[in-house]
This record gives sequence, structure tokens and C-alpha cells, in this order.
Amino acid sequence: MGRIIAIANQKGGVGKTTTSINLSACIAAKGKKVLVIDIDPQGNTTSGYGIEKNELENTIYELILGDCSIEDCILKEVLPNISILPSNVNLAAAEIELIGVERKEYILKNEVDWVKDRYDFIIIDCPPSLSLLTVNAMTTADSVLVPIQCEYYALEGLSQLIHTVNLVKERLNPELDMDGVVFTMFDSRTNLSSQVVENVKSHLSQKIYNTLIPRNIRLAEAPSYGKPINMYDPKSAGSESYMALADEVIRNNT
Repeated sequence: MGRIIAIANQKGGVGKTTTSINLSACIAAKGKKVLVIDIDPQGNTTSGYGIEKNELENTIYELILGDCSIEDCILKEVLPNISILPSNVNLAAAEIELIGVERKEYILKNEVDWVKDRYDFIIIDCPPSLSLLTVNAMTTADSVLVPIQCEYYALEGLSQLIHTVNLVKERLNPELDMDGVVFTMFDSRTNLSSQVVENVKSHLSQKIYNTLIPRNIRLAEAPSYGKPINMYDPKSAGSESYMALADEVIRNNT
């Protein structure tokens, strides 16, 4: 049965989409079947896999509104072992259209339940907000993985996110756990990155992944070519780090 991990942080620019794309690709490269769900209206995970997001007939938006089935939406084998449930800007309207809909927090979960047994891992890229879309991701998921940028304000907002995870666990999804925290944009040349890591470790009781994702030009370039880092530049520091993180996530979730 598929292990479902929501990648969430309400702060933007922390490496959430980069982690969604590259972690899922590296897990798939290790022979696991992966479904990537893009529930961010920006659709950057979708385009990061080389998909023309604005030309799609069916996306997660149509799925949430009940205009199509999950079978109609999933783009199968976009890359070996990787299928994608895509998104585009239409999804931004979903929250308004769902006002008054009963059990709207469970719409995604009810759909994913039909297909989750086909995959070893399901990775959900959440929007940078604690919105209904993020809540849908958390009611669907088994756990939440939180990317944290190695910067001065790293801890700001994290307590709010943990509070939200605990609320969802208490009221909507008792199975939900914190998968852990992963540090992104780590710069080994600065003391600040190391200080942030130590600071977060001393304040957090949650699991912290050993792998540090570095600041890496190749990681930043890869999405514009529509490729995950392990295909764009498999020998880069970014690729090696996400491969190591994939090993940790697989070990942590099996």
C-alpha cells in the first residue's frame, strides 16, 4: 500500500517544489513506483516534470470539483516509475467553489483511496499556505515532510505548521504524523547555515533528516529544462543529496 507524504511549509521559497520533484524522481530511480500529486495552483511541480500545464484537459482542479475521475487525471509513466496528478492556475478558484460542500476536507483522500495501492510512494506538493488545499493534502497523507531553508527566520512559522498538523491529526486524520524536517539551501561556506541547523535541532523534537540539501546552481536550472536533477545532472551535488535523502525516506517509511 502506498506511503503518502505531504511536503508542506506555509513559507514560500523554502525548496518545497524542488524537494517534491527531486525526491520523487530519486525514489523512482531506486525502483519504487511513485505518484506525484501537485496540489499547488502555481503548478511548478507539473511544469518541472516537463508537462505543459496550461494545455491539460484534466487536472486536480477538475478532480476536486467532481468533473472527472482520478483515472482521467493521472498522467501515467511521465518518466519511468513516475506518474503525475497535475495542477495549473485554475486550482486557485477551488477553495471558493468548495464553500458549502460537505466533507470538503476529504475530497482528495476519497479519490486517492482508489489508486494508492498501485504505488509505493505518493508525494504531495502543497501550496505555500495553510489553506483548504493543504488540509486536503494532510487528510490524505500518512505523514508531513517539512523543508526548511537554512536562513535566519527558519523557525518562524514552523510552530504554526506543527500546530496545524496536530489539529488535522486531532480532528480529521488521526493517522497523520510528522515525517521529519529536511534542511534545504545549505551553504557550507557560511556559519549561518550551520548555526540554523543547530538552532532548529535544539528547538525541535521532530525527526530531522541527516541529508542536507545544498545551494546548487544545477538544482535551480533543472526545472527550466523540465527534468528532475538526477536526469539533468546526475553527478551534481544536488542530485547526490536528493539520492541520499531518497534512501533515508525509503528507510524511514518501510
